Amino acid sequence: MHVADTGLDRPAQVAKEALSNRRTVQAGTAQYLTFHSAGATYAMGIVAIKEIIEYGAITTIPLMPVFIRGVINLRGAVVPVIDLSARLGFEPAQPHRRTCIVIVEMRHEDEIFEMGVVVDGVSEVIELSEADLEPPPTFGANIRSDFIQAMARIRGQFVIVMNLGQVLSIDEVSHLARMGQGSA
Repeated sequence: MHVADTGLDRPAQVAKEALSNRRTVQAGTAQYLTFHSAGATYAMGIVAIKEIIEYGAITTIPLMPVFIRGVINLRGAVVPVIDLSARLGFEPAQPHRRTCIVIVEMRHEDEIFEMGVVVDGVSEVIELSEADLEPPPTFGANIRSDFIQAMARIRGQFVIVMNLGQVLSIDEVSHLARMGQGSA
C-alpha cells in the first residue's frame, strides 16, 4: 500500500500512518478506516484501501450521474472517482481542507481495478471484533440498507460500516451512467 505525502491535518496523518503500518490482527477482528461524509461517521475495511490522497484536480465526464465526480490521473492510471455523499443520496461534497480521496481496489468478475472515493475527512484506523458489530437497521436509516454492512458503537457514537461492494457496485454504477447518457 502506498501512502501519499500530503498536508492533511493530524487525524488524517494518523490514519495514513496506520494504513501504511498494517499489522496482523487477532482472529475474529478486522481493521477499519473511519471517515466522515455528509455529517456522519462511516467505516470501511482497510483490506480494500490502497492509499489516501489529497483532494485535487478531477476531470469531469459529461452526462454522468451526479455521484460520479470524474476521473483522476494516479501515476499514469485513469481512476474513476465517486462522491460518497452524493452516492448515499445527500448533496455532493463541498471540498475543503480535510477533503480527501480514498483509493480502493475493487474486484469485478476476474478483474481488479482502482476507484477513488471522495470523503469529507478521514479519522483513524480502528480494530473491531465481530462482537462489536450489530446488524444494519431494517428501517429508519438515511441511506440504502444494502449500503450498510453493519453498525458499530465507537466511544458512544454509532458508526456505519459500509458495504463497499454495494456502494461501489460496478454493475449498478455502469447502469446508472448509461441511464445518465440516455437522458441527454
